[in-house]
Amino acid sequence: MEIKLLTDADAQEYQQLRLRALQINPESFGSTYEKEVVFTLDYVKERISPTDDKFVIGAFEDGLLVGVARFMREMDQKVKHKGNIYGMFVAPEVRGLGVGRSILLEAINRAKKLDGLEQIHLSVVSSNQGAKKLYQSIGFKTYGVEPNALKDKGQYFDEDFMVLFLNELK
Repeated sequence: MEIKLLTDADAQEYQQLRLRALQINPESFGSTYEKEVVFTLDYVKERISPTDDKFVIGAFEDGLLVGVARFMREMDQKVKHKGNIYGMFVAPEVRGLGVGRSILLEAINRAKKLDGLEQIHLSVVSSNQGAKKLYQSIGFKTYGVEPNALKDKGQYFDEDFMVLFLNELK
């Protein structure tokens, strides 16, 4: 398995995995397949192209992209000490093999190098016990729950809000 920073050269593979994620686990994302299937390749390239304050980490198995997580730092002055993990997804066929942990640790290690960054936030569907267990094992702590945070096809999903304070990392 190879863990690496994605660039615009990975845009097509990223888009294929992202669309697959939106089909397999629609309850886990704020976006929808219908919205993102029409994204142009140029838009996706711009979305994943790394900058100092945003990047996407990907996991490749036998040359195929099988997992991703996006990091974005807050930009406003009073919240610039915070960053967020978005859109984390691991393909079902490689779940339980440490792919998610590897992606997340690489994202955290890269984010820790950002001057003044103190905490990383994420949200996770409350019923996703596997993801919550992973996040907790790394040090994320739940600080709140939003009832009915997402609604898909008439069904509501609560979300846990989690934070990792970088000064508390081992």
